[in-house]
Amino acid sequence: MLQKATFLFFLYAFGAPALAQSEFHVTKSELDDRKAVFGTVQSVDVVAARARIGGTTRGLGVDEGSAVTAGEVIATIEDPKLGLRMASLDARIRALDAQRKLAQTELNRMRKLRTSGTISQARLDEAQTNLNVATGNRAALMAERAVLEQQTSEGAVLAPATGRVLRVHVTEGSVIMPGEPVATIAAERYVLRIELPERHARFVREGDEVLIGERGLAPGDPDSQRKGIIIQVYPEISQGRVIADVEAPGLGDYFVGERTRVHIATGKRKTILVPAEYLRQRYGVVFVTVKDEGEVMVQPGQRLGDQVEILSGLKPGDILLQH
Repeated sequence: MLQKATFLFFLYAFGAPALAQSEFHVTKSELDDRKAVFGTVQSVDVVAARARIGGTTRGLGVDEGSAVTAGEVIATIEDPKLGLRMASLDARIRALDAQRKLAQTELNRMRKLRTSGTISQARLDEAQTNLNVATGNRAALMAERAVLEQQTSEGAVLAPATGRVLRVHVTEGSVIMPGEPVATIAAERYVLRIELPERHARFVREGDEVLIGERGLAPGDPDSQRKGIIIQVYPEISQGRVIADVEAPGLGDYFVGERTRVHIATGKRKTILVPAEYLRQRYGVVFVTVKDEGEVMVQPGQRLGDQVEILSGLKPGDILLQH
Protein backbone atom coordinates (compact mmCIF):
# COMPACT_ATOMS: atom_id res chain seq x y z
CA MET A 1 0.00 0.00 0.00
CA LEU A 2 2.85 2.33 0.86
CA GLN A 3 4.56 1.56 -2.45
CA LYS A 4 1.38 2.38 -4.39
CA ALA A 5 1.02 5.70 -2.57
CA THR A 6 4.62 6.56 -3.29
CA PHE A 7 4.14 5.85 -7.01
CA LEU A 8 1.06 8.05 -7.17
CA PHE A 9 2.98 10.85 -5.42
CA PHE A 10 5.78 10.78 -7.98
CA LEU A 11 3.23 10.49 -10.81
CA TYR A 12 1.50 13.63 -9.58
CA ALA A 13 4.67 15.56 -8.76
CA PHE A 14 6.68 14.93 -11.88
CA GLY A 15 3.93 14.39 -14.34
CA ALA A 16 2.60 11.26 -15.96
CA PRO A 17 4.44 9.89 -18.94
CA ALA A 18 3.47 12.01 -21.88
CA LEU A 19 0.44 10.77 -23.69
CA ALA A 20 1.30 9.37 -27.07
CA GLN A 21 1.80 12.48 -29.18
CA SER A 22 1.71 12.40 -32.95
CA GLU A 23 5.15 13.05 -34.36
CA PHE A 24 6.22 14.10 -37.82
CA HIS A 25 9.78 13.73 -39.04
CA VAL A 26 10.80 16.59 -41.29
CA THR A 27 12.39 15.53 -44.59
CA LYS A 28 13.07 17.09 -47.94
CA SER A 29 10.48 16.38 -50.64
CA GLU A 30 10.73 16.79 -54.40
CA LEU A 31 8.10 19.14 -55.74
CA ASP A 32 7.16 20.43 -59.16
CA ASP A 33 8.44 23.96 -59.59
CA ARG A 34 5.36 25.59 -61.08
CA LYS A 35 5.34 28.92 -62.83
CA ALA A 36 2.22 31.03 -63.31
CA VAL A 37 1.65 32.16 -66.89
CA PHE A 38 -1.35 33.55 -68.71
CA GLY A 39 -3.28 31.27 -71.01
CA THR A 40 -5.51 32.64 -73.76
CA VAL A 41 -8.71 30.85 -74.75
CA GLN A 42 -8.48 30.00 -78.44
CA SER A 43 -10.52 27.90 -80.81
CA VAL A 44 -8.73 24.90 -82.25
CA ASP A 45 -10.08 25.85 -85.69
CA VAL A 46 -11.22 29.28 -86.88
CA VAL A 47 -12.92 29.00 -90.27
CA ALA A 48 -14.60 31.43 -92.62
CA ALA A 49 -18.05 30.96 -94.14
CA ARG A 50 -17.53 32.25 -97.68
CA ALA A 51 -19.82 33.17 -100.53
CA ARG A 52 -19.64 30.73 -103.44
CA ILE A 53 -21.33 33.07 -105.91
CA GLY A 54 -21.50 36.82 -106.31
CA GLY A 55 -24.62 38.83 -105.65
CA THR A 56 -26.62 40.64 -103.00
CA THR A 57 -26.74 39.44 -99.40
CA ARG A 58 -30.20 38.47 -98.23
CA GLY A 59 -31.54 36.70 -95.16
CA LEU A 60 -28.51 37.32 -92.93
CA GLY A 61 -29.46 35.30 -89.86
CA VAL A 62 -26.43 35.52 -87.56
CA ASP A 63 -24.62 38.12 -85.50
CA GLU A 64 -21.43 38.16 -83.44
CA GLY A 65 -21.75 35.55 -80.70
CA SER A 66 -24.43 33.49 -82.43
CA ALA A 67 -24.19 29.72 -82.04
CA VAL A 68 -24.32 27.82 -85.32
CA THR A 69 -24.21 24.18 -86.37
CA ALA A 70 -22.34 22.70 -89.31
CA GLY A 71 -24.38 23.03 -92.51
CA GLU A 72 -26.72 25.71 -91.14
CA VAL A 73 -27.73 28.42 -93.62
CA ILE A 74 -26.51 31.72 -92.20
CA ALA A 75 -27.19 33.93 -95.24
CA THR A 76 -28.37 33.80 -98.85
CA ILE A 77 -26.70 35.40 -101.86
CA GLU A 78 -29.10 36.39 -104.63
CA ASP A 79 -28.00 37.05 -108.22
CA PRO A 80 -30.86 38.31 -110.46
CA LYS A 81 -28.97 37.24 -113.57
CA LEU A 82 -29.31 33.60 -112.58
CA GLY A 83 -33.10 33.90 -112.62
CA LEU A 84 -33.02 35.48 -116.08
CA ARG A 85 -30.73 32.75 -117.40
CA MET A 86 -33.02 30.11 -115.92
CA ALA A 87 -36.05 31.66 -117.66
CA SER A 88 -34.13 31.77 -120.96
CA LEU A 89 -33.15 28.10 -120.66
CA ASP A 90 -36.72 27.08 -119.85
CA ALA A 91 -37.94 28.89 -123.00
CA ARG A 92 -35.31 27.16 -125.15
CA ILE A 93 -36.19 23.79 -123.65
CA ARG A 94 -39.86 24.34 -124.47
CA ALA A 95 -38.90 25.25 -128.06
CA LEU A 96 -36.80 22.08 -128.35
CA ASP A 97 -39.66 20.03 -126.94
CA ALA A 98 -41.87 21.31 -129.75
CA GLN A 99 -39.13 20.71 -132.31
CA ARG A 100 -38.56 17.20 -130.96
CA LYS A 101 -42.28 16.44 -131.12
CA LEU A 102 -42.38 17.64 -134.72
CA ALA A 103 -39.31 15.55 -135.58
CA GLN A 104 -40.93 12.47 -134.00
CA THR A 105 -44.13 13.01 -136.04
CA GLU A 106 -42.08 13.44 -139.22
CA LEU A 107 -40.13 10.26 -138.48
CA ASN A 108 -43.33 8.23 -137.97
CA ARG A 109 -44.71 9.48 -141.28
CA MET A 110 -41.47 8.69 -143.09
CA ARG A 111 -41.49 5.16 -141.71
CA LYS A 112 -44.97 4.57 -143.14
CA LEU A 113 -43.96 5.99 -146.51
CA ARG A 114 -40.81 3.90 -146.54
CA THR A 115 -42.87 0.78 -145.85
CA SER A 116 -44.99 1.51 -148.92
CA GLY A 117 -41.85 2.30 -150.97
CA THR A 118 -42.82 5.90 -151.63
CA ILE A 119 -39.58 7.45 -150.25
CA SER A 120 -35.98 6.40 -150.21
CA GLN A 121 -34.01 5.17 -147.20
CA ALA A 122 -32.04 8.42 -147.24
CA ARG A 123 -35.19 10.41 -146.44
CA LEU A 124 -35.96 8.10 -143.54
CA ASP A 125 -32.41 8.41 -142.20
CA GLU A 126 -32.63 12.18 -142.47
CA ALA A 127 -35.80 12.23 -140.37
CA GLN A 128 -34.16 9.98 -137.76
CA THR A 129 -31.16 12.29 -137.63
CA ASN A 130 -33.39 15.35 -137.11
CA LEU A 131 -35.03 13.63 -134.14
CA ASN A 132 -31.66 12.62 -132.68
CA VAL A 133 -30.35 16.20 -133.00
CA ALA A 134 -33.42 17.64 -131.28
CA THR A 135 -33.11 15.07 -128.46
CA GLY A 136 -29.39 15.78 -128.02
CA ASN A 137 -29.90 19.54 -127.95
CA ARG A 138 -32.60 19.16 -125.31
CA ALA A 139 -30.31 16.96 -123.19
CA ALA A 140 -27.55 19.58 -123.45
CA LEU A 141 -29.91 22.32 -122.32
CA MET A 142 -31.11 20.19 -119.42
CA ALA A 143 -27.49 19.69 -118.30
CA GLU A 144 -26.90 23.42 -118.56
CA ARG A 145 -30.05 24.00 -116.52
CA ALA A 146 -28.77 21.58 -113.84
CA VAL A 147 -25.54 23.59 -113.63
CA LEU A 148 -27.58 26.77 -113.23
CA GLU A 149 -29.69 25.17 -110.52
CA GLN A 150 -26.50 24.20 -108.69
CA GLN A 151 -25.21 27.77 -108.94
CA THR A 152 -28.51 29.05 -107.57
CA SER A 153 -28.38 26.61 -104.64
CA GLU A 154 -24.82 27.75 -103.90
CA GLY A 155 -26.29 31.12 -103.01
CA ALA A 156 -26.97 29.62 -99.58
CA VAL A 157 -23.99 30.38 -97.32
CA LEU A 158 -23.48 27.40 -95.00
CA ALA A 159 -21.69 27.29 -91.66
CA PRO A 160 -18.57 25.13 -92.23
CA ALA A 161 -18.39 23.99 -88.58
CA THR A 162 -20.34 23.95 -85.33
CA GLY A 163 -19.31 26.78 -83.05
CA ARG A 164 -19.79 30.49 -82.39
CA VAL A 165 -19.68 33.42 -84.79
CA LEU A 166 -16.74 35.67 -84.02
CA ARG A 167 -17.30 38.28 -86.71
CA VAL A 168 -19.83 39.09 -89.43
CA HIS A 169 -18.23 40.80 -92.43
CA VAL A 170 -21.33 41.87 -94.39
CA THR A 171 -24.66 43.56 -93.80
CA GLU A 172 -28.11 42.88 -95.20
CA GLY A 173 -28.26 44.07 -98.83
CA SER A 174 -24.50 44.44 -99.34
CA VAL A 175 -22.93 43.22 -102.58
CA ILE A 176 -20.42 40.42 -102.26
CA MET A 177 -18.07 38.68 -104.69
CA PRO A 178 -17.36 34.94 -104.94
CA GLY A 179 -14.91 33.80 -102.27
CA GLU A 180 -15.44 36.73 -99.92
CA PRO A 181 -16.05 35.82 -96.25
CA VAL A 182 -19.52 36.34 -94.84
CA ALA A 183 -18.69 35.36 -91.26
CA THR A 184 -15.79 33.99 -89.21
CA ILE A 185 -16.69 31.02 -87.00
CA ALA A 186 -14.75 29.54 -84.08
CA ALA A 187 -15.19 25.79 -83.86
CA GLU A 188 -16.73 24.57 -80.61
CA ARG A 189 -13.53 22.93 -79.34
CA TYR A 190 -11.50 25.40 -77.27
CA VAL A 191 -8.00 25.25 -75.76
CA LEU A 192 -5.85 27.44 -73.57
CA ARG A 193 -2.84 28.65 -75.53
CA ILE A 194 0.13 29.43 -73.31
CA GLU A 195 3.53 30.96 -74.04
CA LEU A 196 6.63 30.12 -72.02
CA PRO A 197 10.13 31.57 -72.07
CA GLU A 198 12.64 29.63 -74.15
CA ARG A 199 14.54 28.48 -71.05
CA HIS A 200 11.52 26.40 -70.00
CA ALA A 201 11.04 24.73 -73.39
CA ARG A 202 12.83 21.52 -72.39
CA PHE A 203 10.40 20.96 -69.48
CA VAL A 204 7.19 21.18 -71.52
CA ARG A 205 5.87 17.82 -72.75
CA GLU A 206 2.60 16.62 -74.22
CA GLY A 207 0.52 14.90 -71.57
CA ASP A 208 1.87 17.01 -68.69
CA GLU A 209 -0.67 18.18 -66.14
CA VAL A 210 -1.22 21.87 -65.43
CA LEU A 211 -3.35 23.76 -62.91
CA ILE A 212 -5.83 26.36 -64.13
CA GLY A 213 -6.92 29.19 -61.87
CA GLU A 214 -10.33 30.73 -61.51
CA ARG A 215 -11.79 32.65 -64.39
CA GLY A 216 -10.21 36.10 -64.59
CA LEU A 217 -6.78 37.55 -64.01
CA ALA A 218 -6.86 37.52 -60.20
CA PRO A 219 -4.75 34.84 -58.46
CA GLY A 220 -7.86 33.25 -56.93
CA ASP A 221 -8.10 30.45 -54.40
CA PRO A 222 -5.52 27.65 -54.90
CA ASP A 223 -8.09 25.09 -53.77
CA SER A 224 -10.36 26.03 -56.68
CA GLN A 225 -7.77 25.31 -59.36
CA ARG A 226 -8.78 22.89 -62.09
CA LYS A 227 -6.58 20.42 -63.90
CA GLY A 228 -5.72 20.52 -67.57
CA ILE A 229 -3.55 18.50 -69.94
CA ILE A 230 -1.03 19.76 -72.48
CA ILE A 231 -2.20 18.30 -75.79
CA GLN A 232 0.24 19.98 -78.18
CA VAL A 233 3.62 21.67 -78.04
CA TYR A 234 4.43 23.66 -81.17
CA PRO A 235 7.86 22.76 -82.60
CA GLU A 236 8.87 26.37 -83.19
CA ILE A 237 10.15 29.02 -80.82
CA SER A 238 8.80 32.43 -81.77
CA GLN A 239 10.39 35.57 -80.33
CA GLY A 240 12.05 33.57 -77.57
CA ARG A 241 8.88 31.79 -76.50
CA VAL A 242 7.55 28.26 -76.87
CA ILE A 243 3.81 27.85 -77.45
CA ALA A 244 1.64 25.00 -76.14
CA ASP A 245 -2.08 24.18 -76.08
CA VAL A 246 -3.86 23.00 -72.93
CA GLU A 247 -7.13 21.10 -72.98
CA ALA A 248 -9.45 21.53 -70.00
CA PRO A 249 -13.19 21.11 -69.32
CA GLY A 250 -15.50 24.11 -69.13
CA LEU A 251 -13.76 26.38 -71.64
CA GLY A 252 -16.87 26.67 -73.81
CA ASP A 253 -18.29 29.37 -71.53
CA TYR A 254 -15.22 31.58 -71.90
CA PHE A 255 -14.85 34.37 -74.42
CA VAL A 256 -12.46 33.63 -77.25
CA GLY A 257 -9.36 35.61 -76.39
CA GLU A 258 -10.10 35.68 -72.64
CA ARG A 259 -7.05 35.15 -70.42
CA THR A 260 -6.66 33.17 -67.20
CA ARG A 261 -3.80 31.95 -65.02
CA VAL A 262 -2.16 28.62 -65.76
CA HIS A 263 0.39 27.04 -63.42
CA ILE A 264 2.80 24.81 -65.30
CA ALA A 265 5.70 22.70 -64.03
CA THR A 266 9.08 23.95 -65.22
CA GLY A 267 11.31 21.49 -63.37
CA LYS A 268 11.73 20.00 -59.88
CA ARG A 269 12.90 21.51 -56.60
CA LYS A 270 13.56 20.31 -53.06
CA THR A 271 11.35 21.65 -50.29
CA ILE A 272 9.85 20.80 -46.89
CA LEU A 273 6.20 19.79 -46.66
CA VAL A 274 4.42 19.63 -43.31
CA PRO A 275 0.85 18.48 -42.58
CA ALA A 276 -1.36 21.47 -41.94
CA GLU A 277 -2.50 20.21 -38.53
CA TYR A 278 1.04 20.73 -37.11
CA LEU A 279 0.85 24.48 -37.74
CA ARG A 280 -0.63 27.00 -35.32
CA GLN A 281 -1.21 30.66 -35.99
CA ARG A 282 -1.23 33.43 -33.42
CA TYR A 283 -1.41 37.13 -34.21
CA GLY A 284 -0.56 36.48 -37.84
CA VAL A 285 2.55 34.41 -37.01
CA VAL A 286 2.75 30.66 -37.70
CA PHE A 287 4.40 28.35 -35.16
CA VAL A 288 5.25 24.66 -34.93
CA THR A 289 6.39 22.64 -31.92
CA VAL A 290 9.79 21.01 -32.42
CA LYS A 291 10.76 18.19 -30.11
CA ASP A 292 13.41 19.25 -27.55
CA GLU A 293 13.21 22.85 -28.80
CA GLY A 294 9.69 24.02 -28.14
CA GLU A 295 7.80 26.46 -30.34
CA VAL A 296 9.55 27.64 -33.50
CA MET A 297 8.31 30.32 -35.86
CA VAL A 298 8.14 29.24 -39.51
CA GLN A 299 7.38 30.88 -42.84
CA PRO A 300 4.67 28.93 -44.71
CA GLY A 301 4.38 28.87 -48.47
CA GLN A 302 1.78 27.39 -50.78
CA ARG A 303 -0.72 24.81 -49.63
CA LEU A 304 -0.79 21.50 -51.49
CA GLY A 305 -3.83 19.54 -50.43
CA ASP A 306 -3.49 18.78 -46.70
CA GLN A 307 0.17 19.81 -46.63
CA VAL A 308 1.86 23.19 -46.43
CA GLU A 309 5.24 24.12 -47.87
CA ILE A 310 7.65 25.55 -45.28
CA LEU A 311 9.99 28.16 -46.69
CA SER A 312 12.08 28.76 -43.56
CA GLY A 313 12.30 27.82 -39.88
CA LEU A 314 12.72 24.04 -40.21
CA LYS A 315 15.46 21.69 -41.34
CA PRO A 316 15.52 18.02 -42.26
CA GLY A 317 15.69 15.84 -39.16
CA ASP A 318 13.46 17.99 -36.97
CA ILE A 319 10.64 16.17 -35.21
CA LEU A 320 7.34 18.01 -34.95
CA LEU A 321 4.84 17.41 -32.18
CA GLN A 322 1.13 17.89 -32.54
CA HIS A 323 -0.90 19.31 -29.61
